[in-house]
Amino acid sequence: MALENITVIGAGTMGNGIAHVFAQNGFSVILVDVNSGQLERALQTISKNLDRQIAKGTLTEEEKKKTLGHLTIQSNIAIGVSQADLVIEAATEDTELKQDIFRQIDGSAPKAAILATNTSSISITKIAAVTNRPKQVIGMHFMNPVPVMKLVEVINGYATSKEVTDSIVALSKQLGKVPCVVNDYPGFIANRILMPMINEAIYSLYEGVADVEAIDTVMKLGMAHPMGPLQLADFIGLDVCLSILHVLHDGFGNPKYAPCPLLVNMVTAGKLGAKNGEGFYRYTPGSKELVVSSQFTR
Repeated sequence: MALENITVIGAGTMGNGIAHVFAQNGFSVILVDVNSGQLERALQTISKNLDRQIAKGTLTEEEKKKTLGHLTIQSNIAIGVSQADLVIEAATEDTELKQDIFRQIDGSAPKAAILATNTSSISITKIAAVTNRPKQVIGMHFMNPVPVMKLVEVINGYATSKEVTDSIVALSKQLGKVPCVVNDYPGFIANRILMPMINEAIYSLYEGVADVEAIDTVMKLGMAHPMGPLQLADFIGLDVCLSILHVLHDGFGNPKYAPCPLLVNMVTAGKLGAKNGEGFYRYTPGSKELVVSSQFTR
């Protein structure tokens, strides 16, 4: 399948990163979001990230200009997907929202178009079921930050055709990514393994086994992880972690996936991590210093 015209639905952190990578690799990209302000912020973010690549010597000014020239924005989903060979949905991790988006794009995208979702845990089969083309629906789970991270988790739904899977694997390689094909079960592979580790780290804090810095230091220095699990949870978003754990717990019915009460309380209290300034650590704009949240330092 020739996949040249790419539409990305959702201009948040993941959506603008996905659009950035495709545009930088010469694809024609339309970035769609119903919020025009979010689209403008996405363009600014992409421009800044391209400038960082220039500063590191991995990109030229001319290549930045070409990348931005491959990218357009659109606030109307129907128009945005009307000429797409591949649509990648990167909206909030909410099943009903994603199903609603897939109903819309299924009705407006060309019949041959592949419909992909960047979901990190929601069933591909459940999303595909609301379309008239379940064989052409697939998971394409990029890692954050998209321009930097190499992995793409390619998730087959129950009906996904081999031709579609092969096309997405080849496309991922064109982007300089490393695709790993997995099947559609709760959490897939990345989050089925990662989220219980993060949850156990939170339980260790909750039960007073160690403090925030000790838990993260043990995993960084003892296991060679580039980031401790509590800092990583902040970076992912504590609300996102909680949502994924609910998917695992509901999907498997196994109590080992039940989210720690501390995580539930923090999300309820609005402590969501780096994106809103405080989780297990406090985040000051422009500062790289990590300061443990005051609730853990009393």
